Amino acid sequence: MQSELPDDLKRCVEFHGHLCPGVVIGYCAAKLGMRELSARRAGDEELIAIVENDTCAVDAIQVLTGCTFGKGNLFFRDHGKMVFTFATRANGRSLRLCLRPARPPGMDEMPEDQRRGRQIEYLLSRDPSEFFDVRRDALTCLPSPARIRDSIPCESCGEMVMSTRLRERGQENVCIPCDKNDQKERVPV
Repeated sequence: MQSELPDDLKRCVEFHGHLCPGVVIGYCAAKLGMRELSARRAGDEELIAIVENDTCAVDAIQVLTGCTFGKGNLFFRDHGKMVFTFATRANGRSLRLCLRPARPPGMDEMPEDQRRGRQIEYLLSRDPSEFFDVRRDALTCLPSPARIRDSIPCESCGEMVMSTRLRERGQENVCIPCDKNDQKERVPV
C-alpha cells in the first residue's frame, strides 16, 4: 500500500515511523487547511497551526505545514479533540477543522486486522472536506509571534529555565517543577 501513496504522505509516514489512520487524518487536515487558506509550507512563522490533541495526526501536520514548536508556530491545546486550526499571519485568515466520524460503511463488521487499512483507503479516496466541519475566521486574534527569552538558573535545582516560566517562591525564583514539588510537600497527608 505504501508504494501507492502520494509523495507528501510518504514524507509524513517516514517522519512518523509508520502508516496509520491518525497520520492520514493529519495529512487530510493539513491539505484541506492549506488549500482553503491558499497557504504554502511555512519557512518561518507565516503559517500557524493550533492542534487540540497529541495524536499521530500532529506529525503529519508538522511535516506538511512546516509548523513546529521550535519555530513557535505550532500551538498545543490539550483538549483531546481531533480539531486543527490553521491561520496565516499575512492576512489573519483562519480555519478551524473538526473531524467528524470518518469510518467506511461496514467497517465494524470487518476483521480487526483489516480495519486500519480500510480506513486509510477510505480517507484517501475522498476529498478531506468530507471529514471535517469547517469554521472560517475561527480566530479573533492570532497568537503572538515567537520571542526569544533569556534563560535563568532556577534557584532551587539550578537548571536553566525560560525567564517567563519562573515562579516566585518566597525570596526565590524557581522553575515550575520545583514550585510544584514545594507545594506537594506542604500538603498534609
